[in-house]
Amino acid sequence: MTDLDHRPRHVADAAAAAEFAEAAGGLLLRLRAEAGTALDDAERTTLRDRGDARSHDELIRLIGARFPGDAVLSEEGADDRARLHAERVWIVDPLDGTREYGEPPRADWAVHVALVEHGELVAGAVALPGLGVTCSSAEHPDPLAVPPPPSPRILVSRTRRPAPILRLAEPLGGTLVEMGSAGAKAMAVVRGEAEVYAHVGGQYEWDSAAPVAVAQAAGLHVSRIDGSPLHYNRPDPQLPDLLICRPELAARTLEVLAR
Repeated sequence: MTDLDHRPRHVADAAAAAEFAEAAGGLLLRLRAEAGTALDDAERTTLRDRGDARSHDELIRLIGARFPGDAVLSEEGADDRARLHAERVWIVDPLDGTREYGEPPRADWAVHVALVEHGELVAGAVALPGLGVTCSSAEHPDPLAVPPPPSPRILVSRTRRPAPILRLAEPLGGTLVEMGSAGAKAMAVVRGEAEVYAHVGGQYEWDSAAPVAVAQAAGLHVSRIDGSPLHYNRPDPQLPDLLICRPELAARTLEVLAR
């Protein structure tokens, strides 16, 4: 993957991505507030389904109004194969961490908005509405401003604990930290709250595009778990694994994952 292009046009695209993600996040917060906090299982399911659909509709509306000639690949939308021939494609996850969203007051869920040109990420933003935080490829913390702690924090899913990720802790001398959505995990590394986020076992392009755009712009290592580059807007949107980590931990992490 090439470095993100931060010419003025792509800075404006990153700002638009952040604006869109924040608008969808605000809608999701309002839906959650209307639902309340004492939810039974059926009410949680309804909230999650409604959030997915309404956030998708909002993002499609906003992108279409601002960039009518661009294509969109969304987790919640039908896959229009015309995107494969489009110059600019927005890749969005309207609600990343649906499980956590349906468990108020959890904040480890996100909205992802990324822009791809000719298969390469050029802009992206991840909103964490529950925290009131949005990070973009143009506006983000500097996770490398301070050295990593002696014991790196390694992020792992709340509900899935794949053996390759669990095996990272001992050789890296690290500790495992549970967290919800992919966007929340990636932004925890960007924000200096963790050092390693590795995922195996299945994802799609919308799960990682925006987080990778932000993480790469922040100077972090991003790759597949075999060290190969990530590519987007492919015919098959499955992109099953991911590594985002501090660059000084990349070689050792990739070595352990290769076992």
